[in-house]
Amino acid sequence: MKYHFQKALYLVVFACSFSAHAGSFDDFFRAVRGDNASGVSDLIKRGFDPNTKDEKGQTGLLIAMREPSPRVIEVLIASPKTNVEARNAQDESPLMMAALKGQQDIVAKLMARDADVNKPGWTPLHYAASGGNVEIMRKLLEAFAFIDAQSPNGTTPLMMAAMYGSSDSVKLLLDEGADTAMKNQQGMTALDFAQRGRRPDAVGLITAAMQAKPVARPPATPVDKPAATEGKW
Repeated sequence: MKYHFQKALYLVVFACSFSAHAGSFDDFFRAVRGDNASGVSDLIKRGFDPNTKDEKGQTGLLIAMREPSPRVIEVLIASPKTNVEARNAQDESPLMMAALKGQQDIVAKLMARDADVNKPGWTPLHYAASGGNVEIMRKLLEAFAFIDAQSPNGTTPLMMAAMYGSSDSVKLLLDEGADTAMKNQQGMTALDFAQRGRRPDAVGLITAAMQAKPVARPPATPVDKPAATEGKW
């Protein structure tokens, strides 16, 4: 009898706990989508894990970045419990999303949380170059973002800037030493990207950079000196 009572009590406690968690789950993601910063903050203080994923596998920070929910983004980045390196189904990090959208303040706060500037594959610098935001690109480069990072298909930030970014983004990468000779898996260079994107400004900048590079010359062949003639006189 005692065993059955304890089992029943356990089931009641478990049911209440599950119900409370389910309620918190719904409340959290409702608050994230509604940009309810105080609601999100209260739930985290009460022990809710901000890295919990919704039914589609997205964390609160990724959803807030997508919506966007700017006040919730601030709360989540400020919480030491939040994993700022969570990725969506496309392997995009919050830093990549902020870099693409030109959100300088969010980029700065994510980097202050040690968000990875050199993740394998597509990087925040690729995304910043696509968006053409020079200030974000400069901040990433100052944090030692690899300027010639290659995506899974070999595309570099300069290629993305050449097709999608601004003239200033192309110029910055060239000034910082981006390699104009690199090719992706389709054999395309940054100049090819600029031409395909119908970007005469980028074509001009890249062409000028290529022409300005010193031409590598083969080492000079030493001239053999004639052997001294013995008994010349």
